[in-house]
Amino acid sequence: MRARVLGSAAGGGFPQWNCNCPNCAGLRSGSIAATPRTQSSIAVSGDGLSWVLINASPDLLAQIRAFPALQPARALRDTAISDVLLVDAQIDHTLGLPMLREGRQALRVWCTERVRAELTSSNPLFGLLQHYCGVEWQRLPIEPGSSFSIPSLPSIRCRAIAVPGNAPPFSPARDAPQPGDNIALSFTESRTGRTLFYAPGLGAIEPAVAEELGRAHILLVDGTFWSDDELPRLGVSARRARQMGHLPQTGAGGMLEVLRPLPAARKILIHVNNTNPILDERSAERALLESAGVEVAFDGLELEL
Repeated sequence: MRARVLGSAAGGGFPQWNCNCPNCAGLRSGSIAATPRTQSSIAVSGDGLSWVLINASPDLLAQIRAFPALQPARALRDTAISDVLLVDAQIDHTLGLPMLREGRQALRVWCTERVRAELTSSNPLFGLLQHYCGVEWQRLPIEPGSSFSIPSLPSIRCRAIAVPGNAPPFSPARDAPQPGDNIALSFTESRTGRTLFYAPGLGAIEPAVAEELGRAHILLVDGTFWSDDELPRLGVSARRARQMGHLPQTGAGGMLEVLRPLPAARKILIHVNNTNPILDERSAERALLESAGVEVAFDGLELEL
């Protein structure tokens, strides 16, 4: 199994178009050591030919251009994207769907019933796509112990795990999320038994999540904020990280505390907000991560199980 990080930033990307926080301003001026990032998405393949897109970022077209394997040119109109999996209904994970509207077949989209409801009502992208290629919805089961298989990933067992988080700002369930509003994904290669766990949004570590974290070989987990008060302290927003459904890296029960004792071969933070000081490669926060054996995802990162 191969995985490719298409985008590693949180919503807005890095630098964000209208942001002059120390990171965004520093990247533009060259005063910090940092790398631009597009909005969060990965792709997974069992054979290197067919790829499953995990989340459809607003930056999807740029991500496809940066990864030619997704456009193999075997025919006049062609794509290697066989399916799309969505972990939630957030704008930064779904706004790329209309960019796939020229497909010659209905777009096969895997998501929970809760996410499907959002994308047919509050943010009706599915209805929009019915006027173009159409959508073939595939239900993601989140019942404990359930798993599913994707035809283009025949050697990979997939699991969707309901995780704590928040519903999108446009949702009637905002600040009152329900199971299925947010999920994490586990991919296990049947030949090797090795597992990739992907959770770009993670508000708390519940028992089912702790179990997955403990047995996965590669972790790609929520790296949105360094501290719970990151946005209020910078004057960006009054909302704290945990209110937004993101476990910060620091503080009691934070992501660093969770990751340190885990046996995973690689522990990688993804969905990093533009305000997070770990984006500055010379920062003390980045050095602390590295001393704990934790990496920061970047666009183009390749992983193999």
